[in-house]
Amino acid sequence: MSPSMINELISDLAALEAPPDTVNMYAWRAADELQTQGNAIRRNNLALALSLALERGPDLLLVGEAPGYNGARRTGVPFTSEQILLSGIEPLHQFGVERGFALATTDGRISREPTATIVYRELAALKRFAVGWNTFPIHPHQPGQPQSNRTPRQHELRLGLPFLERVCSLFSACPVVAMGRIADQALCRLGIPHAVVRHPAQGGARRFAEELRQLFACTRKLLTAEHQL
Repeated sequence: MSPSMINELISDLAALEAPPDTVNMYAWRAADELQTQGNAIRRNNLALALSLALERGPDLLLVGEAPGYNGARRTGVPFTSEQILLSGIEPLHQFGVERGFALATTDGRISREPTATIVYRELAALKRFAVGWNTFPIHPHQPGQPQSNRTPRQHELRLGLPFLERVCSLFSACPVVAMGRIADQALCRLGIPHAVVRHPAQGGARRFAEELRQLFACTRKLLTAEHQL
């Protein structure tokens, strides 16, 4: 993946017209100058995350459903909260202000997000470096409630498919893992081979952790068998 390909992807994402009850947190223009500046920081955070993942070589591409209002809606990077983005995941040498990631919001708080916390807790324990993406790449919220989450609608998921396909193509050398039913269905629709793990939300944290561990245990066994052959 070249820097120009990353920039083109993010440029197209910034130009995506947000459907009703969604926020494009990467958009070139926002309601005011402060939000426009925040969007620029989010675009830079995403470009940096993708570029550093390319340099490192990710162990997996983790695909979720959609950004949450305390997660990528604020940071610009899938499966991160502001706490994770700024502090970093040191066992993985991932994220952190020392690597150039920056705060895009100005409301005086540092967000935490349950799914992001669980995902990176388990990845750090397994010492696995993931690059993340969402089936619908911008934030869907309840009507009139921008500080909320909702499941993407079918037409929104269709809007996200070309972006998902491009990200899978750009990271074609690493395994793809769908986190939850919606990501699984989208990847099946695109004909992209992948594994599936339980989404950690709504009581799924333990099963997510178990299935992630099983996935990598099976991978190690396969690689060992191939090596012995």
